[in-house]
Amino acid sequence: MINRYSTTSVITTFLKYFILVFFAFWTLVPLFSCFITAFKSAEEYGSTSVMMFPQKWDLKNFIKAFELANMGRAFINSTIVLVAVVGGSIVISSQLAYVLNRFKFPGNGLIRKLFLFATLLPGVAMQVAVYKIMNSLNFIDSLYGYIILMMGTDVISIYIFIQFMENISISLDESAIIDGASYFRIYWNIILPLLKPATVTCMILKGVSTYNEYYCANLYLQSTNLKTVAISLYTFTGPLGSQYNLICAGVIISMVPAFIVFILCQKQIYSGITSGAVKG
Repeated sequence: MINRYSTTSVITTFLKYFILVFFAFWTLVPLFSCFITAFKSAEEYGSTSVMMFPQKWDLKNFIKAFELANMGRAFINSTIVLVAVVGGSIVISSQLAYVLNRFKFPGNGLIRKLFLFATLLPGVAMQVAVYKIMNSLNFIDSLYGYIILMMGTDVISIYIFIQFMENISISLDESAIIDGASYFRIYWNIILPLLKPATVTCMILKGVSTYNEYYCANLYLQSTNLKTVAISLYTFTGPLGSQYNLICAGVIISMVPAFIVFILCQKQIYSGITSGAVKG
């Protein structure tokens, strides 16, 4: 009996670590291939395997990609968009969640269901209507128009904030009202500081999706000086072929800011994600 349980435990442990190593391997292989391709010349890339190390480790591809794709300006645009969109969506989503959670009024449940229904609609299917609205408001080819578009209702963030607010006692609101606090002051000084784990979680989700967003950025930001990082990487693609060594170099450059932010804020990121996982 003991041997049978011992054998089962060994097999289970082996399968668990085997699956982890297997998926880690297939996740890291594309990154490894992208990294070594970024150091190859166009001739070497065309004549060697994508998994072979370059003959010469040269940074000229990174310099060329940064200059030709105007990635300096693209990083500035992406930073402006990222800060504005993440900050605006956090405020809008948390305020909507505050109203839906704290105020019971006719149609409250219907609004929540409509938000859920909106997540089932594919964004591409609504782009014709969205484009007409953006065009009528003169928001096309303008950074502020793209920011307003991306700052739109974030349904996932709303539900995350609602979930957290359900664990905040209503007695805090009642005590503040007795002391003469307005609803906005209750939200700003009491509720929002208690939503720090939810805020971090929403910032991660919204920040990653905004930084990597390509479709809307390519559709609405048409001027060269308005390109974001995601669009700038497509400078080296065309009908006559793609320069994958420069594309890979650009990808590595675009990963550096995200990697630095992760290293500096990993404690807050982990705490926010784990706190968000146990609420409900």
